[in-house]
Amino acid sequence: MTKITMIGAGSTVFMKNLIGDALLRPSLQDAHIALMDIDPQRLAQSELVARKLITSLGAPARVSTHTSQREALDGADFVIVAFQIGGFKPATQIDFDIPNAYGLRQTIADTLGIGGIMRGLRTVPHLWRIAEDMAQLCPKATMLQYVNPMAINTWALTARFPDIRQVGLCHSVQNTVEELALDLGLDHETLRYRSAGINHMAFLLELTDAGGRDLYPAMREGYRAGKIPLESRWNPRCPNLVRYETFMHLGYFATESSEHFAEYVPWFIKSHRPDLIEKFRIPLDEYPTRCVEQINAWEGQYAALQQAERIEHARSNEYAATIMESIVTGTPSVIYGNLANRGVIPQLPQGCAVEVPCLVNHNGLQPTVVDDIPKHLLALMRTNVNVQELTVEALLTENVEHLYHAACLDPRTAAELDLSQIRSLVDDLLFAHGDWIPAWARRKCAA
Repeated sequence: MTKITMIGAGSTVFMKNLIGDALLRPSLQDAHIALMDIDPQRLAQSELVARKLITSLGAPARVSTHTSQREALDGADFVIVAFQIGGFKPATQIDFDIPNAYGLRQTIADTLGIGGIMRGLRTVPHLWRIAEDMAQLCPKATMLQYVNPMAINTWALTARFPDIRQVGLCHSVQNTVEELALDLGLDHETLRYRSAGINHMAFLLELTDAGGRDLYPAMREGYRAGKIPLESRWNPRCPNLVRYETFMHLGYFATESSEHFAEYVPWFIKSHRPDLIEKFRIPLDEYPTRCVEQINAWEGQYAALQQAERIEHARSNEYAATIMESIVTGTPSVIYGNLANRGVIPQLPQGCAVEVPCLVNHNGLQPTVVDDIPKHLLALMRTNVNVQELTVEALLTENVEHLYHAACLDPRTAAELDLSQIRSLVDDLLFAHGDWIPAWARRKCAA
């Protein structure tokens, strides 16, 4: 029996998608699903949904619930990780409120920028604790890591625990392909594509239809003529104007959404250029808005799940179940994963986290070497890799100065604030986070 452990199982909707996907696979239907969360109420809600899923799908799986991480990890074959240290309140709210006071506006703040740096500072230490427990209790397990900041997390995990089998997973590549198919009036299953880069800053190096026709000319023509429907299918508040605009200038389409991409570069969000915010319809403070909406909607959603006799589930486009099935059965699959750069993209620093196509089978995840990324795209990626590297270095060496260095080199932050403002901003954030961040970073606040 395969044991699938989910750390952060109180994320009930996400748990439903990933575990539901697994239960649709014959090789995983009899799995032991171990749900772990520190919130007993949310854990109980997820247990109810998981049990109804099992009954509805007629699967012989069993469920156990745990508030002890070590108990949940013992003997696991796969470890799904999906948590947010500090939650929306207070941690994420701090990541927005304090920078806003400095005039530094953000959209999502979970990957790069000052918000991504602080989230990495909160998150990586607990990922290390999970990896340490895995090394003792399930050393051959594969970690399927769904936590942001994805690249910082993956880099830091590999640097300290190189023997842990792990992959960072995101849905940006498959979501982008589905969205572009809709823009072009095509079936996304007929599209052929190849993407590579770093998480949230990868690009479609090739995009063709089933007959091998390059689709980029049609995208350019459609954008110029205003024929492509730019409304995002994933987020109606933020149309794809930022991505199409950068596509027209860079020649390649980014695989992360416009609201995300706008804060990884210095071109779109500027306090002295409100016209850019309006022109590209950038939803500032998007993530807090989304969180409040989800929190307000959850009570009704859970009440409906409680009352439902059956819970239907259609297979999602997440990669977790595909990976687990391929490792268990040996049936090969190809996914896009975030792994340590061990010559995979030779032009990027060794050890950094890269997102590339990966073959998956009995041997686990095997990344594909991609050595033909255009130089200007590599240069853009390095501006983000710099911030990731310095944040990871701060965590590894417990040198708080590297957090300031990371913030100074962040493209969006540097475009808005001067050096003294950036240092003051980091000081304020470290102080406000209190016990949510490691003691070595807090000591700077007390000095």
